[in-house]
Amino acid sequence: MNERFKAIVLNQSGEQFSREIKILDKSFFKNGDVLIKVHYSSLNYKDALILKNGGKLVKEYPHIPGIDFSGQVIESDSANFKTGDEVVLTGCRVGEIYPGGYSQVVKVKSELLLKKPADISSKNAMILGTAGFTSLLCAFAIKAREDLLLGEKVNDVLVTGATGGVGSMSVIILSKMGYKVTAVTGKKDKINFLKELGASTVISRTEMEKENRPLDKALWDGVVDTVGGNILAKAISHTRPSGIVAACGLASDYKLHTTVMPFIIRGVKLWGIDSVMVSKKRREFIWSEVSKFIDFKIIEKYTKTVNLEELLDIFPSILKGEIAGRILVDLSK
Repeated sequence: MNERFKAIVLNQSGEQFSREIKILDKSFFKNGDVLIKVHYSSLNYKDALILKNGGKLVKEYPHIPGIDFSGQVIESDSANFKTGDEVVLTGCRVGEIYPGGYSQVVKVKSELLLKKPADISSKNAMILGTAGFTSLLCAFAIKAREDLLLGEKVNDVLVTGATGGVGSMSVIILSKMGYKVTAVTGKKDKINFLKELGASTVISRTEMEKENRPLDKALWDGVVDTVGGNILAKAISHTRPSGIVAACGLASDYKLHTTVMPFIIRGVKLWGIDSVMVSKKRREFIWSEVSKFIDFKIIEKYTKTVNLEELLDIFPSILKGEIAGRILVDLSK
């Protein structure tokens, strides 16, 4: 391999924060037992927070961001991986406390890696990325109503922040599971986009921002909430008895103003979704299910591919809610 490679490097000195593309060599990596040639990464909301100013997540500088990647093993000191293995990684605090995927080469601990499923490409693995992985965790949480809790069948599901990465993937997955999906968005021009993904109904975000009552008309068997705050509280109040609300985001607000009434009167379950510290066994299960629930032909139409230079220009847009679909980062470009 070429001993030198390109990466985004973040640095901080006092109040001065910088992000720039640098040429590095393997000596940059202080830990890890598997060296990987990165094929693809993606842009997630957390990535944008880190690229902006570290997002209070990065503890040591200089640092390579990027919370997910797919690629091929170049060198390995682990018995579990050999040169040529195709691998994937999401979460596990890569891109936060460990070097991440915005680099043509990265070195990580072998216990964080998974072998990429043979039925999806390296490119599609990162079109899915952390956003899609999180969406699958949310979908299986909602499906637990009928599978794990042996409750009534799930029919109607609400997805908030539906044009974002997690939201758009959730619409695809939940509709593929056979559920009737209501998508929430503040973007009037994205109604056709959401219906093509599989949404049966699209409602305006303003409907979910109206005054919230502790209990409101029961409308949904399940909810995937990507925004938090008052919209999450409103969704909880509209959840049917024994419904499950999968909460995975806080783009709107990290505070939740509600009461215990939905939980003790309707038996609503608030299921927090953490995509970072997921057990390896569960990560392997989620990746094994990808090809069953993701139609990549649809999502590829709404995926923009960028290189590292373009990524530095585009990442602020996701923080402003201006991106619909997915941003794929091609490390070969």
